Amino acid sequence: MPVRLRRPSRRRIVSATAATVLVGGTFAGLLSVTPAKPHTPRVPSQAHEAKAPGKAPAKTAAQPVRAPQAATSVMQIVAHPDDDLFFMNPDVSQSLRSGSPLTSVYLTAGESDGVNARPGDAAGAEPDKAGYAEARQNGIRAAYAEMATGSRTGTWDRTSIPTAGGAAAEMDTLRTKPQIKLVWLQLREAGSISGDRPQSLNGLWHDRIHALDSQRATGTPVAADFTYTKDQVVATLTGLLDRFRPTFVRMQDPTPGTWRETKHGAETNHQAGTEAGAGSATKAGAGSGSGSGTNHGSETNHQVATEAGAGSATKAGSGAGAGAVKLRDHQDHLYGARFVQAALARYADMPGHPHVGVQNYLGYPTSTLPHTLDPETAGAKLRTLKTYAWTDGVNDCGTVAGCGDLKVAARPGGRGWTQTVRYARSTSTSWVQRDPGGGLHAFSVLDGRLAAWHKPAGPGVWQGPVLLPGGGLDSGVTSVALPDGRTAVFGTRTTLGDSASAYGREVVTTTQTTPGGAFGPWRSLGTPERDDADGTSDISAPAVTVDRAGLATVLLRDSGHRLTAREQRADGGWGPWRTLGGKDVYGDPVAATDGAGRGYVFASTPSTVLTWAQQRPGGPLAGPVRTGLPPTTLALSASPAPDGDGVRLWFRKPASGDLRSADFSGAGPVSPVTELPGSGVAGFGPVSGGEGLLAVRSRTGFLATAPHGRAAGAPPVWTLERFLFAGAPDAGTDGVAAIGLDGRLHWTPAAR
Repeated sequence: MPVRLRRPSRRRIVSATAATVLVGGTFAGLLSVTPAKPHTPRVPSQAHEAKAPGKAPAKTAAQPVRAPQAATSVMQIVAHPDDDLFFMNPDVSQSLRSGSPLTSVYLTAGESDGVNARPGDAAGAEPDKAGYAEARQNGIRAAYAEMATGSRTGTWDRTSIPTAGGAAAEMDTLRTKPQIKLVWLQLREAGSISGDRPQSLNGLWHDRIHALDSQRATGTPVAADFTYTKDQVVATLTGLLDRFRPTFVRMQDPTPGTWRETKHGAETNHQAGTEAGAGSATKAGAGSGSGSGTNHGSETNHQVATEAGAGSATKAGSGAGAGAVKLRDHQDHLYGARFVQAALARYADMPGHPHVGVQNYLGYPTSTLPHTLDPETAGAKLRTLKTYAWTDGVNDCGTVAGCGDLKVAARPGGRGWTQTVRYARSTSTSWVQRDPGGGLHAFSVLDGRLAAWHKPAGPGVWQGPVLLPGGGLDSGVTSVALPDGRTAVFGTRTTLGDSASAYGREVVTTTQTTPGGAFGPWRSLGTPERDDADGTSDISAPAVTVDRAGLATVLLRDSGHRLTAREQRADGGWGPWRTLGGKDVYGDPVAATDGAGRGYVFASTPSTVLTWAQQRPGGPLAGPVRTGLPPTTLALSASPAPDGDGVRLWFRKPASGDLRSADFSGAGPVSPVTELPGSGVAGFGPVSGGEGLLAVRSRTGFLATAPHGRAAGAPPVWTLERFLFAGAPDAGTDGVAAIGLDGRLHWTPAAR
């Protein structure tokens, strides 16, 4: 029989402000919104895949193409209870409010040292790992109920389900909204951010142990302890993917990078300066508690000490003891994400499931980067963490262990984590191209393969997706048009291999054999990285410039946070990777070519933007040059300037979501920073500025589009396209494309 977790009748309702921040009601007075017509789901043209072609009904150019939202199903897989709240929200809350199915999977019990107390109250407390795991579960259930219903005291039905790994997991279902589920695998956590802990996901991944033990929470319906081998963890996750059949998976970053001992002093000083100057409200180490657990509230001092060079650390690619490098993120985050990658690769080979898109989220490294969320959204996120942390101490869950995670209660904002959400990949706004005949081609990654859509010129409808051969692609690709009319696509590919030492990432590319025709085989361009152990394969997505002869230059941020490049030779081959310099480069670089044929590359640091530019078409990229721009949220996009002279760079103001731009010709800006008047859409992520169109992620998570280039000083009139989407949109002359969480291409024509 299901175990029903009942809460007393006392209700705590979230304020109306918290609710409206995440669903779009706060736009009044901030921007002019064109009201959306009542939404009737329509099957988009791309639902007709190439395997089953058919005559699609004609659609007028003024009709937006939408996918039926009922098809969307989201699955989140994280290492610890609260990783989703700290590092994935507000996306989590937006999905919950959309009404689509959402399943959140927690790999470890998060048992820490077993003491559920604020650091100042922990002295002399008796450790109870099962009890602390229960308290964290209670906090998650309260937070999800509150986000979904407005009250934390929802009733959950708790059951034990068999897993494909041969054991059992707990599944909790919110009774009033049964499409919302929580799954607890209840494996042991590492108990340290970077310390040598063989009994962990890290040790299991590196074959240092044969099997990892469980840590069951008090009150769980899972009846017996168990162990999982490496393959059984992968099998368990694959089985959950098959059970819930998501169209979109959220996961943590499997390649977060490392701290190098020789740079610790410089990096630590830089972090302090960044936090003082880039709108960061939480200083490194300020207000943090003490303690040895791995919960996020108390581990902050441990992290600061680790970054400064103190304590033992786990070498990134070996799972061994102290080494030359230390992880930038928690080892459970990193290796938990690699187990998810392995499961997704296995699931991709299984027939009959919906196409799956993936989004990776940055974890601890967000601490030192400019904040991305506006104050209202950050405030709502913080309130959810306070609910999880049981800051009011009211026992409305009826358990001895407690109704939340008191370690986090001492510092529910973490290290500025509630003020930020940042995608580790999928920030390209250059994934739609026009062919010589006027047709459009769009590209994304589904099932780890390149997904391609095509729209004929004129009023034709989009067809696709067609999935190209070759798996292992990471989310987020960029495309470029070649002078002969062909399109080339660039991305990164993860190689899992048969052992932990085989893990790595590389840049890959494929090119159409004829303009508008089929694509040729994938070609590897390798990586500037020495090995996975040195930097956890922490490379950015590629940016690409193409000269008038059709020769490409691929730009990449490496794990040393410098810009690197590989250039195509006249014979079609490629030269070696070389370093172009730069320091403290974060995020993905972007590139554009102006009307004169000169290439430009931009890359963010926490304090400004660096640029490399060609002084003449086909010339070398000169730089880096500090642009003098103020801090950005790191997400950039670039396109030819409207007058054809130079390029326009789009970015956001930290801690506000407001839109900004600057024009460049040569190495420096030729215009002051332009604040888009009355933008008010907030949100985060790249700004896609096409010819006459803007497209952004709004505070609601919905796509917001607006014409631009109108009279000087006139505020944009934004239209909310009411669907949640993955990655970044691409705005062009013909319209705006975005990939929904249903894995389908959504198209908003320019003429409406």
